[in-house]
Amino acid sequence: MATITVDDKEKKDIRAKFEALVNMTPKQIESWLKTDESKAVGQKKGDSTESIGHQSGEKIIHILQKKVSELDSTDYEHMQKVVSYIKRHSAQKPAHPEESNWAYSLKNWGHDPTK
Repeated sequence: MATITVDDKEKKDIRAKFEALVNMTPKQIESWLKTDESKAVGQKKGDSTESIGHQSGEKIIHILQKKVSELDSTDYEHMQKVVSYIKRHSAQKPAHPEESNWAYSLKNWGHDPTK
């Protein structure tokens, strides 16, 4: 994956969007990722046994635990990916979202749609 270069204004914008959409704490995400529901949803890449969203949740935990000054270009790239995913997936809300794969997938990406 190519690394993106962003200036300070873009970093601030990405952080603001990320912070607005990721509404779960690292501890909440960590607990969620241990559930069977979390592990059962999402697409797997290649031979991986872990879904892309589940892997993303792990990355989100690490990003949330960092100070802003510790964030690097890879973090910002993932934050942008998270923002895009949450926006896109949120727009696909099913008729009955409670306890759905849709909700479970969003939670893997750090967004609890019930909040």
